[in-house]
This record gives sequence, C-alpha cells and structure tokens, in this order.
Amino acid sequence: MGHDSRSAIRRDAAGIAAYAAAFGASFGAVSVASGLSVWQTMVLSLMMFSGASQFALVGVIGSGGAGLAAVPTALLLGVRNAFYGVPLTRILARRDLTGPRRLVTAQLVIDETTAMAVGRDERPEQRYAFWVTGLLLFVLWNSGTLVGAVAGSSIGDPATLGLDAMVPAAFLALLWPRLRTAEGRWVAAGGALVATALIPLVPAGVPVLAAAPIAVVAGLLPRRGREAAR
Repeated sequence: MGHDSRSAIRRDAAGIAAYAAAFGASFGAVSVASGLSVWQTMVLSLMMFSGASQFALVGVIGSGGAGLAAVPTALLLGVRNAFYGVPLTRILARRDLTGPRRLVTAQLVIDETTAMAVGRDERPEQRYAFWVTGLLLFVLWNSGTLVGAVAGSSIGDPATLGLDAMVPAAFLALLWPRLRTAEGRWVAAGGALVATALIPLVPAGVPVLAAAPIAVVAGLLPRRGREAAR
C-alpha cells in the first residue's frame, strides 16, 4: 500500500469524522434535553457507539417512554452491525479477531467503517481504512457528544441546523461508489424496497434487519461463483 493510498484513506476518514463530531454534539444536546445527565450521556455514547441506536434510545426516553421500551428499539437498529461481520472477517487480520483486541474491533464495526473497508480493492488498504476510520470516528464522535452534552440545549433542535440530515447524506456518499455496477444497484434497490414496504407494518429497526440479509447474500454469491469457476 503506497503513500498516496494511505493519504486518500486518511482524507476520506477525516471528512466522515468531521460530520460525526457535529452530529455527536447534537446527540449530546438532545440526550441531556431528554433527561439524561452528562455522565449518563457519555457512558451511553462510549459503550453503544451507534448514532442511530443512541438517538432512538434517547428519543423514546424523551417522549416519555420507559427504559425497557427504549432498549429494544436501540438494539433492533444496532443488530444490523452484526451482518457487517461477514465481509469484515475476510478483511481483518487474525489478530484483530482474537484475544482482547477483538473487543475493540467489535466496537468499531459500524456503517462507516464497513463501507470504507469494503470500498477498497486490496486487503491492506481495506484493513487500514477500517482502523483509521474507526478510531477517528470513535474519538471525534465522543468528543462532539461531550461538547453537546455540556452545552445542553444551546444547540437546540438538530433539525433547525440541518444536522439531522448529515448522517444519511454521509452514508449515501459512502454507498455511491458501490452503485456503479448493475449488481450494486439491484442490491440497493431490493434492500430499499423491502425496508420501505415494512416501515408502516413493523416496529422501528425491523425494516433494516429485514433488508440487510439481501446485501449479505448478494455479497457472498459472486465470491462463491468465482471460486467455483476456478
């Protein structure tokens, strides 16, 4: 892996981490406004490290729901990260998946790190992208969360600043390179169709879980086909 490749990965990771810091600040403010203390907000952010799940949890609490109702919603949204283990086990080194280090690896398995990793062609670049993106995001997301929590309600409603649109916009930017092929477009369309159809019928988080296996299966089939051809 050359210097140019490393620089490009660091540049992309820094861009993603920048939005994470801003969105983390909005989460910190919303969490405190929902009734959590600063230290509770930080423990939640450090341990869960999943923006959608964190917002879902504090959203339920903020609307008057009990913790027993908030936790399942957050878990449903977070379970999708388990599917990312399928491609990542082929990318990461053995030492990343064994011993105490696997706990750190598991904590960093999120949408952005997976997209950055699978978007590279060579395994060294993929592994480098995973770790650089994951560590930068973890530090800046939680730093932003602390700033937002301390500032409290001074940030106000994230929607008024447009911060609520930053996560889907950033993830779409990560997804876009995968849509260059017909196969990628079909997988994306199938997943979107399933998720959209289920939104009015099932609890929050279930549409994502139902759509995720489509991408996982599609990602495995071509590889098996190529191996069979050999």
